[in-house]
Amino acid sequence: MIGKHLLADFYGIAAARLDAADLLAECLLTAARCCGLTPLAPPLLHRFPAGGVTGVLLLAESHIALHTYPEHGYLALDIFSCGPGDPQEALACFRRVLQPARESVTCTSRGSEVTP
Repeated sequence: MIGKHLLADFYGIAAARLDAADLLAECLLTAARCCGLTPLAPPLLHRFPAGGVTGVLLLAESHIALHTYPEHGYLALDIFSCGPGDPQEALACFRRVLQPARESVTCTSRGSEVTP
C-alpha cells in the first residue's frame, strides 16, 4: 500500500466557521501536526466573495484539502497521507474545531496493487 486516503463530509456546521479563512488555515496546520505530517509551505486558501473557502496544505506525505459551503453548513475534506501519519487523527482535529452535527467518512488504501 502507498497510502491512506480519507474523504469526509461534515454537515450542520455554523456558517461563520465555514467562512473563516484564518480558522480553516489553522485547522489545516493543526491537523497535519496532530498526526505527524510535514507541511511544505503555509496553507493556500481562497475565500470566495459570495462566501465559502477552498484550501490546501501540501505535505511531504501528500495533502489535506477542504472546500466549504457556508450556505449549506457543509465542508468537504480530503486527507491523503503516504507516510506513517493517520488521517483519522487529522480528521479528529477538524471535528473538534468545526463541531459538525453529522458526518460521513470514507477511508481507502491507495496503491494497494503496487509491488515492492
